Amino acid sequence: MTDMTAGYDEFCSFLEKHSGICLGASKQYLVSSRLRRLMADNNLANLHELVSKIQLLSNSKLKTAVIDAMTTNETLWFRDNHPFRILSEKLLPEFYEQKPSRPLRIWSAACSTGQEPYSMSMVINEFKEKKRVFSSGEKIIATDISPSALAQAKSGEYATLAIGRGLDPANLKKHFTEIEGGRFKISPKIASCIEFRLLNLQDSYSLLGKFDIVFCRNVLIYFTAEFKRDILTRIHATLNPGGYLMIGASEAVNGLSDLYEMVHCRPGIIYRKI
Repeated sequence: MTDMTAGYDEFCSFLEKHSGICLGASKQYLVSSRLRRLMADNNLANLHELVSKIQLLSNSKLKTAVIDAMTTNETLWFRDNHPFRILSEKLLPEFYEQKPSRPLRIWSAACSTGQEPYSMSMVINEFKEKKRVFSSGEKIIATDISPSALAQAKSGEYATLAIGRGLDPANLKKHFTEIEGGRFKISPKIASCIEFRLLNLQDSYSLLGKFDIVFCRNVLIYFTAEFKRDILTRIHATLNPGGYLMIGASEAVNGLSDLYEMVHCRPGIIYRKI
């Protein structure tokens, strides 16, 4: 039987070092649910053996599989709704009025299996249908640390259960085609402006370029206060002057009032680069 207590602290240190995720002292149940099969397949009796094998063999494949399993999370279409309403009613019109000759660039950080960037693209498509087209186009860069999540996102194919998590019938009919096996595939029109890239938020953002809007939602809650501050500071550097940051409803930008100005949208709060 696999033991998820022996080496737990060692595993927590390993996970934080390589992904930034801080598990805390009582998450053995989470580790067990996500790693039990992987450890059984590798004949590992406990977490100490798992970490030792990765370190001893420099086993990048096993390391990738572990981080992948621990960082793949459920997500929804149009999650929380108000961020996408703010995008539609405030941010896109503002950009269209103030910077019509420049391409719109958005970063979806920690995009998981793609529901967030595809939802963004649907909002942009609806905006463009009102005869308000960005003359230089639009680009969404969507990043995640999980290779398996990105593979799912890139495929643009979703099972009925995943489709049912937040996607209304109108958007399903308009933007998806049903394919074999009861699955649905996103339309090329919605997918065309999105580029998916593998990225650990601990790594440099310099190759991503500059952005007008950054969605970094529901991921900061997994990190230490120090790492959150580091991420938010480096995101600030990626934003164009006056650019906007959108974070999760349970997250906050603390101690960075020299970098970001809070903007109340009722409902919802966003942050403007100072």
